[in-house]
Amino acid sequence: MNRRQLLLASAASAAGVASGSFARVPRQIAAGDAGAVPMPQPTRTLPSMLPETDPARIRLERGWRFQEGDVVAAPPANHEQTYLSVKAGNAQGAAAMAFDDSDWLEVRLPHDWAAAQPFVETANISQGYRPRGIGWYRRTLRLDPADRGKRIELQFDGIATNATIWVNGSVAAHSWSGYTGITVDLTPFARFGDAENVVAIRVDAQAMEGWWYEGAGLYRHAWLIRRAPVAIKSDGIYADPRQKDDGSWQVPVVATLFSVDRTTVSVVVETTLRNPDQKIVSHSETTVKIAPLEDADATLTLDVAAPELWSIDDPRLYTLVATVRRDGVVVDERRVAIGFRTIRFDPAQGFFLNDRHVKIKGVCLHQDHAGVGVAVPDALLRWRLERLKAMGCNAIRCSHGAPAPELLDLADRMGFVVMDENRQFNPAPDYLAQLEWLIRRDRNHPSVILWSVFNEEPMQASEAGVEMVRRMAHAVRKLDDSRPITAALNGSFFDPVTVANVVDVTGFNYYQNDYDRFHAQFPNRAMTSSEDTSAYETRGAFAGDPAKHIASSYDVENASWGDTHRATWKTIAERAFVAGGFVWTGFDYHGEPTPYAWPTIASFFGILDLCGFPKTAFDIHRAHWIDDAPVVSLAPHWSWPGREGQPITVLVMSNAEQVALRLNGRALGAQAVDRWMGNSWTVPYAPGRIEVVALRGGRIVARAAHETVGAAVALRLTPARSVMAGDGEDTQPITVDAIDARGRHVPTANLPVRFAVTGAAIIGLGNGDPNSHEPEQSAPGAGARSLFNGLAQVIVRASAGRGRIAIEARAPGLAPAQLTIDQLAVAPPPQVAVTPAQQRVAQWRRSMPFDARPSPELAPSDGDNNSWAFVASGTATPPGSGGRWRVYRSSIVPWRAVGAGGGRLRFAAVGGRAELWVDGVRVADKASAAPAPIDARIAPGAGPRRIVLLVEAEAASASGVMGPVTLSAL
Repeated sequence: MNRRQLLLASAASAAGVASGSFARVPRQIAAGDAGAVPMPQPTRTLPSMLPETDPARIRLERGWRFQEGDVVAAPPANHEQTYLSVKAGNAQGAAAMAFDDSDWLEVRLPHDWAAAQPFVETANISQGYRPRGIGWYRRTLRLDPADRGKRIELQFDGIATNATIWVNGSVAAHSWSGYTGITVDLTPFARFGDAENVVAIRVDAQAMEGWWYEGAGLYRHAWLIRRAPVAIKSDGIYADPRQKDDGSWQVPVVATLFSVDRTTVSVVVETTLRNPDQKIVSHSETTVKIAPLEDADATLTLDVAAPELWSIDDPRLYTLVATVRRDGVVVDERRVAIGFRTIRFDPAQGFFLNDRHVKIKGVCLHQDHAGVGVAVPDALLRWRLERLKAMGCNAIRCSHGAPAPELLDLADRMGFVVMDENRQFNPAPDYLAQLEWLIRRDRNHPSVILWSVFNEEPMQASEAGVEMVRRMAHAVRKLDDSRPITAALNGSFFDPVTVANVVDVTGFNYYQNDYDRFHAQFPNRAMTSSEDTSAYETRGAFAGDPAKHIASSYDVENASWGDTHRATWKTIAERAFVAGGFVWTGFDYHGEPTPYAWPTIASFFGILDLCGFPKTAFDIHRAHWIDDAPVVSLAPHWSWPGREGQPITVLVMSNAEQVALRLNGRALGAQAVDRWMGNSWTVPYAPGRIEVVALRGGRIVARAAHETVGAAVALRLTPARSVMAGDGEDTQPITVDAIDARGRHVPTANLPVRFAVTGAAIIGLGNGDPNSHEPEQSAPGAGARSLFNGLAQVIVRASAGRGRIAIEARAPGLAPAQLTIDQLAVAPPPQVAVTPAQQRVAQWRRSMPFDARPSPELAPSDGDNNSWAFVASGTATPPGSGGRWRVYRSSIVPWRAVGAGGGRLRFAAVGGRAELWVDGVRVADKASAAPAPIDARIAPGAGPRRIVLLVEAEAASASGVMGPVTLSAL
């Protein structure tokens, strides 16, 4: 085996190691083994998919057409056009059903169009210097005739930022927040069978709700929901377990039903509760009578004597199954995961879960990741939470808006507690509705322990602010009275007028020096740090350089309002009355590039960088937060050519009793562990091996080491998992790093890398550098990204079916790396079928009847909206209506391909003998009276085309345009 083959074999071996489930060994990932990439070794397990809890819904994420930039409708040219433009179903421009979107980009959801934008210095700094603007989405879909009579909904989990949604040419909904999901009742607009439904969405991402990167577009999941005429509403289950005085438990259940039936109906609502082993442990049912187009509540109670409790370390989940039976037949079923637990915030002792004291060890999160922006796939979201779990994190603050529903589903299953936060501080009806939506959606999650009504509002110390909070808190308690309400205050804790007086738990954003004073002055008030730290680190950099916008990773730089990671947690840990804290932030995020500005495009606050690569802060918090396993870490790396003999500060973090440092086998001394602030040595640099051991009772319980590595000679690819689900959805990040001749990670490598992928698609690229302007998206099969301080990341999405994914990475002067990932055959989640778009001639003006053949030039005068009827294609004219002849007129602007090359006009069925005229030219005849198609070619030509159909009907037969009419390119 030659040297090149040896290097490739070493890289492949390092990439293919399987060490069992990451979830089972989460706290070993940054142990500091010599030369190792600070990431877990790949597992040969698929991520457990979140179960589908609502069989009535199906993903609506393929086949969308997207146009970046606004589409301004032409103003109406005359009275008739004006008249029609304001009628239902007659939206203009890109919202019109017949609009030509054939050359728009086809995209799949979730989709963040801003993530593909270049960085532009004149764009908004807080949004990460990325232009956002306005965009349009369109989707055509067909509905089965069997769905007639059902309630049909569109559900969008998140649209950044403001949106107007049209269905079949009528405005169906508005969305005023990028964090609030929106459900559109499609039922009154729905068309079935061959009649297509057109959904058009104008997204205004110029509107900003935050001072961080918010993305743009339909960035969360989208669904089509088809329910029985009488069924449970989409957010209609409320089941919050309560412990009784005798220690037993009850689950009060409220199921809110709706009816689109035409008569009053009685149904039976049944609930069963299954334990974590899926055994039924309780059952209840009741009968509900519901009137047409009304809601009704079914109230039930489930008794459980001694349930298994949900906790952070053992998140035991029960499944509530609610069914609706009509005439003995199940017409609806819903499954909701719930957990039995008690929560309590004690003013003196902090947070208690199941009457056991738990220190909240939390982070604040934005939904944002390198490469994909805010359109974070479910599997990547899980991966991010696994990183936090590995650090000992047990809590998440959703900052500063409603999270993706999948985050809470994962928090329930992985064991995180959550502060669920409202975005808009406003009790006006539109905004109060957003808060109420949040509570209804999330109140069944055992992970949610706090409702936060705002973050850092200037009105928090005013009478108006107090009144606003009172109303918002009242709205919350009406929907859920089991969780305390908080607000994230940045001051005014001691003012005579302050919202701190009207919330249940006072949230401190920073102000660490006021903890003791507040507790002394208000000993009966519970408090927590709702946001803290704001320390700066650039991953892999161990000397700050303001001129280059680089922060030191020694945890010595912080914002003026915050403190270092070490000092902040020391302050919180030493005060039992502070329930815990939420570090700003768990991950770096695009935008808010504090403390710098251009060319910096992302934050420095994260414990992990934009790619999820750990910074020194990660090991600091491992030492702080992990109690049940030994931890020791060592910083910095030990490859400093040219600095021989110069002093290097060595920072050691541990949760043991004692740490001892060695360099090349020579003892450098032992120190008693300072768990909060860490231990440090000043060591003259000498190449070789530096190692720290952690001891308890004089016995070594953990060790970490770094070695001086050689020059980079090859690349290495390391996946998170060595298998992926072939469902077209599974996503994972692949780490690329450079290695030396002995296969050791080179932490100082900064060089360009190119990627080629087959069997999967590249959906994002990153390297964690907050100053990098390299594109984060590429073509599906190829991309490029430079290593930054040794690391980069390529995010791939699996294709469908059984197969193999092959990834290659190349860099100038280095041996390339190849990686193969098995793709297993896994059934994809159901998707609404993609409907090829067709241009339809949908609306006609129908004349009064004539005894004799009229002229094809006959037309209503401008403004005559009464003597000629408005009829849709497929609407037959009944017999016996007077004279035998009628004129049907329509006008259409052909799609661009037809205008350029001509097209074919097809009538699926015309009743009666007929003449077809286009622009005054007779192009087809139909001799028989029986319903039959007409097929005619039309010449090229831009602009409106005038279509006239003269129909001679049989006296006893229906006639006219009796089926769909389409215009297609030749």
